[in-house]
Amino acid sequence: MGRMKKGEKGMEKKRMDLCISRALAPAYAGRSGELTAVLQYVFQAIVLGGCGREAEARALMNIAKDEMRHLEKLGSLLVACGVPPVFTACPPYPVAYYSASNVDYTRKLPEMLAADIRAEREAIAGYTRILSAVRDERVRQAVGEIRAEEEGHLAQLEEMARAL
Repeated sequence: MGRMKKGEKGMEKKRMDLCISRALAPAYAGRSGELTAVLQYVFQAIVLGGCGREAEARALMNIAKDEMRHLEKLGSLLVACGVPPVFTACPPYPVAYYSASNVDYTRKLPEMLAADIRAEREAIAGYTRILSAVRDERVRQAVGEIRAEEEGHLAQLEEMARAL
């Protein structure tokens, strides 16, 4: 194989960046991505706080803060790929914008925890798929860190559900 010319390298990087952004976008602002997680945990914390379940409300708000950091990390990776961090699962195309209808608005604690456990399992599976598809080490490191935190959330939520 011959060496790539300068213009070919730039085109190859753009193709790689587009592939990375397409892998990351659903985790960022897809139906079950980080934006949904942030909004769902905040909703749940407010509901639980309003009915005297302060310990559970604090726990879920802390998870929401972690999910917000994940959202920021993914958004920063999208920007590094040259993609604006708009809330869509299809960047760089400004279509299929995020909808808050993605949030599970269940209001009973056992059902909340069941929905959260399902969502965390789905997130872990999604991050595992990203890790198998992306070779960029910076992206792999960030995604690996996020996945590890999601595994911690899953363990915490399972423990909360067992304690009911």
